[in-house]
Amino acid sequence: MSGAIINSIAYDRDGHRIAKVELPDTKAFLLAHPESFLWIGLHEPDAAMVNTLQEQFGLHELAVEDALCAHQRPKIETYGDTRFIVTHTAERNGSCIVFGETHLFISDRFLISIRHGPSHTYATMRQRVEARPRQLGFGPSYPLYAILDFIVDNYAPIVDDFKQTLHKLEQDIFQPQYKRGTIKRLYELKRELITLRLASAPLQDIAQELSHGQDDFIHPAIQPYFRDIADHCTRINEAIDALNELLTAAIQVNLSLVTVKQNEVVKRLAGWAALLALPTLITSIYGMNFEHMPELQFEYAYPTVLALTALACFKLHKTLKQAGWM
Repeated sequence: MSGAIINSIAYDRDGHRIAKVELPDTKAFLLAHPESFLWIGLHEPDAAMVNTLQEQFGLHELAVEDALCAHQRPKIETYGDTRFIVTHTAERNGSCIVFGETHLFISDRFLISIRHGPSHTYATMRQRVEARPRQLGFGPSYPLYAILDFIVDNYAPIVDDFKQTLHKLEQDIFQPQYKRGTIKRLYELKRELITLRLASAPLQDIAQELSHGQDDFIHPAIQPYFRDIADHCTRINEAIDALNELLTAAIQVNLSLVTVKQNEVVKRLAGWAALLALPTLITSIYGMNFEHMPELQFEYAYPTVLALTALACFKLHKTLKQAGWM
């Protein structure tokens, strides 16, 4: 069980560490220290560990079921005196974006974070929070803000990477040679961008609700911090929407350029077909087995027909070239 525990730390109302508390002892510790609160961080816990949390903190069974499934949409729900929050995390893995989930239980005496799938560790973020004991002394609401802000801040470099990748792909679009990989990568970017939008948009609503909520565990001094998260989400969502429109335009331009190039090829083929059809038409006339064809008796009929055929082909070629078909 202990392998999934990242940290289980108790803090006093001055924002200082009191002790490291084992999960089976958390309820007794909170009863013995009424002015303290717990911040527990878990990574992909098993059912036994989550059941222990449920017993110790009285978590609602529906929220516990969601925390175990780890395939939830971003949301915020209230179960008695506990809030249950689901967020989606994102990080870059090579050229792709991978998504995970963080589930949060918060009350006035505890904050529990459960990470599923790929996500950055919260260890460095916890250190930054502990370096600000005044804010940490306001209770679990400040660590909650820090986690949500950490998740949102990790969206920003991904959006910047999208911008750079799109700029490179735009250059490939206008290359003379068509690249199948370009349109494939554009589609992949659009799919990842939509998934990122589905992750970031609900987080804006969650932050706004926390900034205006009347929950006892959200300290009034911390509410402006959640408004700051909502503002960051707004900027990220606007950037994602702009990139989505650019990606749509890039895909359409790419397909249009391919269509134009195909039309050019068809026009050239049609032009050469016309040039070949003209001498074929003329020579096929003299392939007919008629007895009375006066020009057959003309001494210079053969070179004359060849010259007229060449002249007709030259004029047709000139006309097609001026029309852009050659």
